[in-house]
Amino acid sequence: MGFIFIILYFLIVALVIEISVIAFTLTGLEKEVARYQAISMLTSTGFTTDESQLIPDHPIRRRISMFLILFGAFSLAVIISAITNILSDDLRLNKLMIISAVLLVVFILGKTPMTKKLLQHRFEYEMKKNLDISELPIKEALFLEEDDIVTDVAIEENSRLDGKKVKEVFKEGRDVNLLFIKRGEMNIRKELAGEIIQAGDKLYLYGNRQVIEDLTNETESDDPH
Repeated sequence: MGFIFIILYFLIVALVIEISVIAFTLTGLEKEVARYQAISMLTSTGFTTDESQLIPDHPIRRRISMFLILFGAFSLAVIISAITNILSDDLRLNKLMIISAVLLVVFILGKTPMTKKLLQHRFEYEMKKNLDISELPIKEALFLEEDDIVTDVAIEENSRLDGKKVKEVFKEGRDVNLLFIKRGEMNIRKELAGEIIQAGDKLYLYGNRQVIEDLTNETESDDPH
């Protein structure tokens, strides 16, 4: 009986994780990222990646993560208690089976297109009501398409861009935008078009990944080293 209890409880944990993954993906997270973060929060381990910042800065994900953290702490106590009392008959298997069945139904419903659509509308409403764009992580605020990225490019000596004006490099129609230039301790944002790029500068860019990679390769190709 004790082993059945543990198996059923692990089934509950697995269903909670998968339901959380569905909820996270409806807020815009990729499934692989959502599952990793859900497991990390539930087990209180590994929640240290750059992607973890996508959770606390988002009001809906923050609520889901709070539940997962609390559920994980509770689950640890339950599993330890079950192992300690593995020979006990009073394991309330009937109630556990009911909980497993309910979660299984929730998981199945969560996979249906209609439920996903309803939840997406609800999440979008919550986002508009509770979150200003200034509170979003930079990736979510600016990543409008799959191939869009925000990155930085360091300008080395003998780079093709060294000594060129910004307006000569970032021409109109090129799918890349210069957000600002970091020069030493100074961030240059005003009147960028007439600014001259210098070795040692770091350019913070936003735009199409391939265009930015091409720009980076052009920069590196002129370095004789």
